[in-house]
Amino acid sequence: MAELSVLPVKIGILGCAEIARKLSRAIHLVPEDVSISAIGSRSASKATQFAAANGFPASAKVYGSYDAVLDDPDVDAIYMPLPTSLHLKWAVLAAQKQKHLLVEKPVALHVTELDAILEACEDNGVQYMDGTMLQHHPRSAKMREFLDDKEQFGELRSIISCFTFAASPDYLANNIRTKPDLDGLGALGDIGWHCIRSILWAADFELPKFAVALPGPVLNKAGVIISCGASLHWEDGKTATLHCSFLENLTMDVTLVGTKGTLHMHDFNIPFEESRAMFSTGTNLGFNDLSTGWSLKPSEDAVAADLPQECLMLKEFSRLVANIKSKGAKPEKKWATYSRKTQLTMDAIKESVYNGFQKVDIVG
Repeated sequence: MAELSVLPVKIGILGCAEIARKLSRAIHLVPEDVSISAIGSRSASKATQFAAANGFPASAKVYGSYDAVLDDPDVDAIYMPLPTSLHLKWAVLAAQKQKHLLVEKPVALHVTELDAILEACEDNGVQYMDGTMLQHHPRSAKMREFLDDKEQFGELRSIISCFTFAASPDYLANNIRTKPDLDGLGALGDIGWHCIRSILWAADFELPKFAVALPGPVLNKAGVIISCGASLHWEDGKTATLHCSFLENLTMDVTLVGTKGTLHMHDFNIPFEESRAMFSTGTNLGFNDLSTGWSLKPSEDAVAADLPQECLMLKEFSRLVANIKSKGAKPEKKWATYSRKTQLTMDAIKESVYNGFQKVDIVG
């Protein structure tokens, strides 16, 4: 018997955040997998303007409230780009109404909030995923091959992750990521989340034993972190350093160092190009006899991507949702695990920033 075709997963969007423009475009690029069914905002006129500006289909419903989107029986899943302070309420409500969840990062202000969201998803049998895109790009699978090759890379010993950009004065004064009542995690939650995720991904999601914030964080007048750094430490002696800042030139670097090899990325969260992404590797590198140059240079690898990474994320999310809808599959829990380990690490760094750079244990 031929397998029944599965209709595209119908997405409802809560809020008109700037990042929702990016995902809306991605939905248009994979119509066989997902479709925009509805959008809701606290203002119906704002939702209408957003839908028109982003080419929503005529069939997409426009609502003047978030509740209306959650109550729409035609909505299978919710994409949630709301301020972090609103995630707990609306994510739990969405799960209780049997809506699958794709939630922008940072997912929660603290792991206790995240646990409440994940518990609601578990209790209601809905798929959860956060909006981190690194793992969905085919470059990650290619890099993993190198990292897992003991002859080429050896054992992972150190990780350096840096994500910075020079925010405008208006951004620093008015963006939600600088407001303690909206996205109070600031740079640590916004771009530090990506640094942490890249580190955990490299460490195959083994949680560090403890975190220590580095001296010299910058807080705004409201006490929100706009620049900070930290070190992470594992039982086996490997270490990681991260730096995130709204005050420095755009940089997006990750370096992974093993006992035999090294891997570099210079665009780990947003590739320089949509159609391909680069990374470099080197094994048993060294200097020439006079140490006037290198005897071997790292090699460049390019990985093609047929679709932007946000489309690939949507395709994976929709595949999981469709399997639950049509085949009675269970939600894939690894995405919740990845979020929780990222949140735990971020919480420890934040605690260390605000408590004199003390060592903070990370307990899973």
